[in-house]
Amino acid sequence: MNNKYVDKFIEIAGRIGAQRHLVAIRDGFVAVMPLIIIGSLAILFNNFPPIGAFNFVELLNSIFGEGNWQAVGGSVWNGSFAIIGLLIAFSIAYNLAKSYDVDGLAAGLISTASYVMLAPVTADWGLNFAWLGTQGLFVAIILSLSLTELFRVLVQSKFTIKMPAGVPGGVARSFQALIPTAVILFLVGLFQALLTVFVGSSVFELIFEAIQVPLQGLGNTLPAAIVIAFMNHILWFFGLHGTNIIGSVIEPIYLPLIQENLALFQDGMSAFDVPYVVTKPFLDSFVFMGGSGTTIALLMAIFIVLRREQKHPYREVAKLSAPAGLFNINEPVIFGLPIVLNPTMLIPFVLVPVTLTIISYFALSLGIVPRTVALVPWTTPPILSGYLVTGGSMRGIFLQIFNLAVATAMYIPFVYAGSKALMNKEANADE
Repeated sequence: MNNKYVDKFIEIAGRIGAQRHLVAIRDGFVAVMPLIIIGSLAILFNNFPPIGAFNFVELLNSIFGEGNWQAVGGSVWNGSFAIIGLLIAFSIAYNLAKSYDVDGLAAGLISTASYVMLAPVTADWGLNFAWLGTQGLFVAIILSLSLTELFRVLVQSKFTIKMPAGVPGGVARSFQALIPTAVILFLVGLFQALLTVFVGSSVFELIFEAIQVPLQGLGNTLPAAIVIAFMNHILWFFGLHGTNIIGSVIEPIYLPLIQENLALFQDGMSAFDVPYVVTKPFLDSFVFMGGSGTTIALLMAIFIVLRREQKHPYREVAKLSAPAGLFNINEPVIFGLPIVLNPTMLIPFVLVPVTLTIISYFALSLGIVPRTVALVPWTTPPILSGYLVTGGSMRGIFLQIFNLAVATAMYIPFVYAGSKALMNKEANADE
């Protein structure tokens, strides 16, 4: 595998993965992910399905009154998922500024203030929640990146107020950011005024219709899901963190889709009827079980094929990797088996996730399995995750079991081949 084309591919992909702005976007989403997950689980809690004869919702209604207890989950939603655009505007700006070693807090506050300045308001001058959430994600990304770059230029150009040496650090940083903040906010205000006069619409509406809607429509297709599954695993095969590299690209597309499913589910729509099939939990729960490559199925294949060979290197790696694999952490098997730059494992490592993407897409789109209406932590074990993301449906569990059986069957012949090649290599080395 060592040749100039492979080396060039690794070099280019590595540069993309380390690109400052993409890293800031990725880290910005990672920082707010706990709030996103909690907001999602709050809605699932409010709409938890009956389990046999036990109806959790009816029980709480009888105790607290019809719907009163659901105000708790609704408030959690309003403070997390419902304002994700506003949170991202701060988080990305903060991370990008820190990468330049300038004041991240000031950059985050400027970005947040500018986001509010540009957001449409209601008739009584309240902020419109419709644009504080996922519908404003692309505005948040563009705004945080561009304004932080302007803030950096102004600060590094010494367009600031410099305080004497004895002034406390917090006060000095505050005055240093004063002039850049004033310049940026006045420019944003001017932009908003010109947009209102000459266009008669907000930047949120323009970007949503021109960029976000087309990308979301494209992202919900089977070809897009296949491309994502394929690219993620090709990058991992070459030792690059595929999930992180493509995460900054797909997060702004797929978070609005699961948010729309969640909102409709909260309003009483069945999980079978929500509009979007391909979402982040769709990939996490039905394709990336055990981590990228569905490697929990690879571990199962190893235990099946090598059940009598207790000291085989593959089995030793599988035993060490299994506990982490249950929680979708699979670096031990990717680098320990290894899968990275191992031609024997290239075909199943890429083909298995693509196959499961196709199976899962048709299972959800045809109404055999409910569509995803919850976002759970990526470390949630298979079976439990299938139940939760489908709104508490056993069909989600059955799809995961079916997918794991298919994936294990696909890995078995390659485990045979890899095991035999490894044994031959060790025998030749001994000779």
